[in-house]
Amino acid sequence: MGSASFLKKLQTLLRVRNQLVRECLAELLSVFVLMLITLSGSAQMVTTSETKGNYLSAYLAGALALMVAIHTGGGVSGAHLNPAFSFAVCLLEQFPWWKFPIYVAVQTLGSFIAAGAVYFLYYDAIWHYSNGTLTTSGPRETASIFATYPADYVSIANGFLDQVISTGMLILGVLAITDTRNKPVPKGLEPVAVALLVFSIEISMGANCGCPMNPARDFGPRLFTYVAGWGAEVFRWVEGRGQGGGWQ
Repeated sequence: MGSASFLKKLQTLLRVRNQLVRECLAELLSVFVLMLITLSGSAQMVTTSETKGNYLSAYLAGALALMVAIHTGGGVSGAHLNPAFSFAVCLLEQFPWWKFPIYVAVQTLGSFIAAGAVYFLYYDAIWHYSNGTLTTSGPRETASIFATYPADYVSIANGFLDQVISTGMLILGVLAITDTRNKPVPKGLEPVAVALLVFSIEISMGANCGCPMNPARDFGPRLFTYVAGWGAEVFRWVEGRGQGGGWQ
């Protein structure tokens, strides 16, 4: 009885009443869940030289992670997860502009923290695979675990077009799935539909640039690799680098 009373008091003490703070915490946790699984899928693929994973498994991990992330925070923050989506719903006047920079900052922070968690989770594997050197190019590069890099043949113009089309397809698909005036997805299955949408885009448009489609997904982990020792090369367009797992 005393234990139950203590837990109830603790629950009351820790309850967050400010709606904006609740939304930020939900968005942070959702992005963390999304990126923890997505980057782990890339890490497993890269550090095992594709013996325990490949691009298909990495893309599938990212799509399923998206489904879990939407369930995690969708009821509180809407689970935007992506600055591009937040921007789109602002343009459609479905989301206030003043919240936009706050959501972008929280989404980026969630990705950054998740990248750190994956780095420590795969710490031994990364250092073993890379022979003790954190590189952004070459046969033992590990930067592509965390951020996406274009294929050698892709120009800046083609890379830009690739991201415009894939991200546009993502936003269009999500808006169509969530539009109540459209042919409805069975209630509760919206996260599954969005996950399948992302998976279809990744396996059809991922060859050029790894299909990031999410500024926070790419910038947060890329910033982490810069801080963690990969250096400023992570922000440069360099040939001979792989492509990390996509999304989203």
